[in-house]
Amino acid sequence: MAVKAQSRTTHPGDDRVAEIYRTAAQIILEKGYDATSVSDIATALGITKAGLYHYIRGKKELLYDIMNFGLDELDAEVINPAMSIEDPEARLRFIIAADARLVTRGRGAITILVEEMSALTPAQNRKITKRKRAFFDVVRNSVNELAAQGRLRDVNATAAAFSILGMIHWLSRWFREDGALTAEEAAEELAKIALEGILRPAGPRAAQNRERSRPLRG
Repeated sequence: MAVKAQSRTTHPGDDRVAEIYRTAAQIILEKGYDATSVSDIATALGITKAGLYHYIRGKKELLYDIMNFGLDELDAEVINPAMSIEDPEARLRFIIAADARLVTRGRGAITILVEEMSALTPAQNRKITKRKRAFFDVVRNSVNELAAQGRLRDVNATAAAFSILGMIHWLSRWFREDGALTAEEAAEELAKIALEGILRPAGPRAAQNRERSRPLRG
């Protein structure tokens, strides 16, 4: 199932806008949406509040734009490439590792999708929920494919999909760039933990296939 990428809401390709979205996402993640002001974001960026309004339309619109920005990156770097991977185990491994790298790089933009949905307008909420559901369906469908092939443990596919996504998005709460694990190592650990938790034990040949499916460093 292919998932069509959405275009960014404002200033596509603008590195400054990406910096604003990621900085604002981190502040909202740390303080919460209600406690974060436009002035807080402007100060963190080293610009005036008026200067920030050159790039944004308002606080609620900014939150919506951040969510779409994160989902655009998810489409481009995780979902669309994953659709070319035929084997469901290799596909899931790629999805988990690629999404984990995106979360650590994006400093919380994806995590906000989980925690701040109530701050959106009803119309915005419906649109973001639809995009989130498309990603969830990709993960759950991959789990269901494993079940159909007899490769899944006796677990519920919906519970497994939610657990995998929750594990990935919690990364922004504990990962530190100066910590014991690099972003790449953290991504690979999550993929290993998640898949070993849902897959039936396999023989040497399957283990070799999993090793070949590991993402390349660099």
